[in-house]
Amino acid sequence: MVDSQTIALDIDGPDGDDELTLPAALVDMFAEGDENAAEVVGDLAMINAAQQVHAAVAHGQGEPSAELEALETALMDLFEERFGQTFGEMTGHDH
Repeated sequence: MVDSQTIALDIDGPDGDDELTLPAALVDMFAEGDENAAEVVGDLAMINAAQQVHAAVAHGQGEPSAELEALETALMDLFEERFGQTFGEMTGHDH
């Protein structure tokens, strides 16, 4: 149920769509300047994706595959393009 304390966002993808409902206060908490809700949630999604792929490559069991390493490189390039800094610079977690 969406009410004044929540915000619903539609996510459209090439193979389907989804709706995400979050507490409005959460979105407000992470907004920088005049960012809209979609930008805030996009930033959160990019940060989470970077954290997950970094964990898989750097902290997973065994050696990562070449495909996984290439995926991490591609995602980290997009991360830096979006935020103007590397994942390591943003999080202080660089190795």
